[in-house]
Amino acid sequence: MGNTPSKTVLQPEKTAVFKPESGAVYRIPSLIYLKETNTYLAFAEKRNSKTDEDAKCLVMSRGTGQSESIQWSEVEELTSASLPHYRTMNPCPVFERNTRSLFLFFICVLGNTSECWQIFTGKNKARLCYVTSSDHGQTWSQVEDVTNSTIGDTVSDWATFAVGPGHGLQLESGRLIIPTHAQYISRRCCSIPVPLTVKPYALAVYSDDSGKTWHMGEMLQGLSGECEMAEIIDRDGRHHVYCNARTMGGHRVEALSEAEGTSFDTPRLAHQLVETGKGCQGSVVGFPAPEPEAGSKGGTTTPSPGSLTWLLYSHPTDKSIRRDVGVYLNRTPQQESGWSLPWVIHSGPSAYSDMAYNEDGKSFACLLESGKDSELEQIAFVSFTLNDVIEHTNKKK
Repeated sequence: MGNTPSKTVLQPEKTAVFKPESGAVYRIPSLIYLKETNTYLAFAEKRNSKTDEDAKCLVMSRGTGQSESIQWSEVEELTSASLPHYRTMNPCPVFERNTRSLFLFFICVLGNTSECWQIFTGKNKARLCYVTSSDHGQTWSQVEDVTNSTIGDTVSDWATFAVGPGHGLQLESGRLIIPTHAQYISRRCCSIPVPLTVKPYALAVYSDDSGKTWHMGEMLQGLSGECEMAEIIDRDGRHHVYCNARTMGGHRVEALSEAEGTSFDTPRLAHQLVETGKGCQGSVVGFPAPEPEAGSKGGTTTPSPGSLTWLLYSHPTDKSIRRDVGVYLNRTPQQESGWSLPWVIHSGPSAYSDMAYNEDGKSFACLLESGKDSELEQIAFVSFTLNDVIEHTNKKK
């Protein structure tokens, strides 16, 4: 993997998938690659304005063709992914390989209730929901609200919560994982949260029966917000779930689990991964480490000792504002300090992103908010190879 020759590109070519039109704004990209049909599905929120309270519904576009010339379908609204009087937010898909079922998780939030109001009052107005597709996103089921069966009474300790946004994953064992974070209420006074005691913590929602029932894992033992997860395998054959989460502390936080995401080790700061301003969502994807080249003496794609899985991570690289989304490479994700310097794939305003690994084409794709004057100008699709990443991160060194 990664040895296919590729032309040198300073930044990959972008294709607009979602662009503002007729007063609509698109935010919160989510991307999944479906191997069986060689298809990308791109999701986003359709909003009446840029604010969270004006989110309306989820939309989808289908990308087909070769990585260099993906053709995108017209944008369609996912009408069944909704609850009456609620707005739909945070798309987070995962494909279940045994039943060939595509799950699209999201949250539904009552009316235009803001996150700040929920945190201040301690009254959660979010619901955990999903729809499914048995034909690779051509049609979708009616909505399933699994808040009560999955979270239960624990939701009374949460001011609010959300999934992803981004994508979920299926472990080699078959377990499905939906990355989640909750605003946990640690102290109340007269039923109202004590100011500054509501804090975000990441956790996994998971299923061990192909999505029939869903359960809640333990929260990370440290402040951690919007997150994505990946499975990594070391050279001793041990499997870990890796979590990379948003913070407000200047750097991302990451944690490992040997319990398939049911619980995580003590989180650590990823000092090579800057967090932007008050924080921004980021994406992480795992993939098999490349095989050594014939006759290689430590070339750029030779696997590092101790890791059968490498990681890519995307996020704005500026310390202060949301701009210059970059891609980072980690050859030793089970160890600390394994991240490379970033390869900036969009210079300019940019914010949320989501990545996918194309197993067939041995390439990667990223769906990102980007623009010249504002990150809200478009949600664009780019694709690139591992060699592209290695070449540009090595140049940084």
